[in-house]
Amino acid sequence: MLKDIKIVDTTLRDGEQTAGVVFTPEEKLKIATLLSEAGVYQLEVGVPAMGGSEIEAIKGIVKAGLKASIMGWNRAVTTDIDASIQCGLDAVAISISISDVHIKEKLGKDRAWVLDTVTRAVNYAKSHGLYVSANAEDASRCDPSFLIQFIKTVQDAGADRLRYCDTTGSLDPLSTYEKIDAIIKLTGLPVEIHTHNDFGMASGITLAALEAGATFASVTVNGLGERAGNAALEEVVMALKYLKNYDTGFDVGKIKEISEYVAKASGREISPNKPIVGKNLFLHEAGIIADAILKQPGTYDIFAPEVVGGIRQLLVGKHSGRRSIIAKFSEYGIKINEAVSGKILERVRELAVEAKRPLFDKELMQIYYEIVGYPKK
Repeated sequence: MLKDIKIVDTTLRDGEQTAGVVFTPEEKLKIATLLSEAGVYQLEVGVPAMGGSEIEAIKGIVKAGLKASIMGWNRAVTTDIDASIQCGLDAVAISISISDVHIKEKLGKDRAWVLDTVTRAVNYAKSHGLYVSANAEDASRCDPSFLIQFIKTVQDAGADRLRYCDTTGSLDPLSTYEKIDAIIKLTGLPVEIHTHNDFGMASGITLAALEAGATFASVTVNGLGERAGNAALEEVVMALKYLKNYDTGFDVGKIKEISEYVAKASGREISPNKPIVGKNLFLHEAGIIADAILKQPGTYDIFAPEVVGGIRQLLVGKHSGRRSIIAKFSEYGIKINEAVSGKILERVRELAVEAKRPLFDKELMQIYYEIVGYPKK
């Protein structure tokens, strides 16, 4: 059912809500520009009701005339929406809690209050010509019957889509498919899936929701976000492209530049084993795998490293094989035979165990000279 999928990036709102992360207005504009140029459909750029520098940063993005739709996040109150209008935004996310635990413990209200409040907020936003995403916070823990009532309420009020929020990251892909499929069949309102990564399944949950018919994917660069983060933009667009054969229109060749800039601006380094953008993705040591990749990269690579600006590298260490030794020395312009590579490999393994790491180039050359002899002066 993958069709008409649009990427909604919330790096500048939910991503910046990562504990300790702050983007300057200049960084916000740069990130928004990079994402828009890469093909993101809509950017959720912040919370206008915060006022001050937040409003100035948002206004700066609006004035940049980017191709992407520019959205602000709002509580279901008219003053928040007024702040969004002041910024010149074309779209607003109107968020309200809908699970009973949130309604009772966080808001101190009841279900009737929620429905009345969100109706007035959506009506107000629509009366000012804004595109409206009705955000159902903690939808994944909401009573199913009340969820449908909520959706039909915001639909009648004029909401353009529902943002289904897995606020606590408590969904799994199978249950997600079932829930989103049922919502779409019962209401017909377009659905955006917004997930958190508390159990490491945010991207998988997002794909499941899209398979079920959701048409908007809420993501952040590098998976930034509260607690364990959100579904990662780079994971979702690449999984759609290479696992589902669906092109979102996002320029994946820009992933490395965007990922590295956001990592620097956020002060959050990219983990070496981070999917898609981590340096370990194309870093190989195990002999049997390196041998296969040297023969045909497609044996282990679903996509070439160049697609996302990566570089394939072979490490030489304890788990290397002769083929890796020969290939590594060919990088130095040195051709060695099987016999010599076997002797080098034996010594490599000894030193790698002692050092508890792969060997550096200079160490490999030292071993080579010890075995074949130093060049005559």
